[in-house]
Amino acid sequence: MRSPRVVAIFVACLFLFGCTSRSGVDDLMPRPSSEITSSITPSVAVGEMAGEPIVGLAEEQTEQIEADAGAPEVETAALIPSARPTAAARALDRSVVHPRKFRDAKPINFGRNYSPKNLPVHGVDVSRWQGDIDWAKLKSQGANFVYIKATDGGDHLDPMFKKNWRNAHQAGLKRGAYHFFYWCRAASSQADWFIRNVPKVEGALPPVIDVEWNHLSNCKKRPSPAKVREKMQVFMDRLEAHYGQRPVIYTAPDFYRDNLKGAFQNHPFWLRAVAQHPSKVYPGRKWVFWQYSGSGLSHGVDGRIDLNAFHGSEADWRRWLSGATFVASN
Repeated sequence: MRSPRVVAIFVACLFLFGCTSRSGVDDLMPRPSSEITSSITPSVAVGEMAGEPIVGLAEEQTEQIEADAGAPEVETAALIPSARPTAAARALDRSVVHPRKFRDAKPINFGRNYSPKNLPVHGVDVSRWQGDIDWAKLKSQGANFVYIKATDGGDHLDPMFKKNWRNAHQAGLKRGAYHFFYWCRAASSQADWFIRNVPKVEGALPPVIDVEWNHLSNCKKRPSPAKVREKMQVFMDRLEAHYGQRPVIYTAPDFYRDNLKGAFQNHPFWLRAVAQHPSKVYPGRKWVFWQYSGSGLSHGVDGRIDLNAFHGSEADWRRWLSGATFVASN
């Protein structure tokens, strides 16, 4: 007959083994990565993908048909998905904000009250032209977030996007992707191309639509302000429906003056202003990000890099990341 002590040990072993066997299988099963993007492939029109080519219509008519027929209904969304973040995401959001240590090849004196140094949260935007980046060094210099060039028009993917997207995340930067809008292509096909190549992942910054006049582009079309806003709306509605985040609008002074003054009051703006503070260049416009230099210098990057600042305190930054619809006044 076994002693009570032996029986107790035997029962405890059975209990522990049972718990382990229930939880261990799930932990060991491989899970698919959500970081994979599709490779570049020739783009096709939405109608062609559906097996119903759209023939003989002007771009504007085709785009409207695509928007009406293919785009799901869009509800007002916060800047960041409202789903509760994971423990890992919350820990990242509470991480230390690295102070700005960037230098500038062409420093501008914005005035003591308007200096970007007054804003605690800084970041960068990058594309293929920055080459291979040492993200750990870049973060240590004050890059707390990065917007990465993803797509251009309806068939171009930045060749460094996948690598930058993966490595920026591994270094602990908050990352987002931007699309350079092409005025000679339907907005819906551009949205489909962006969605096809930019992963939908938890914790990513809202997607960005970059709208400006590109004097070097082979597209010389300059639509009317009404048509510009219509095309932008088609693109942004499609992205908001897919990512659950309201897209950020990046723009420059001349394009804003021609097309966007007073428009899209419910969208966050990212404003380029490298000679004066945004309050002087875009009076009355609320904004989230300010691109204050195109000639930044930093360890971790060869050559120059764009420098940006978030409009708010560290607490504002964390609230914005967690899903609050914070947009600072001008």
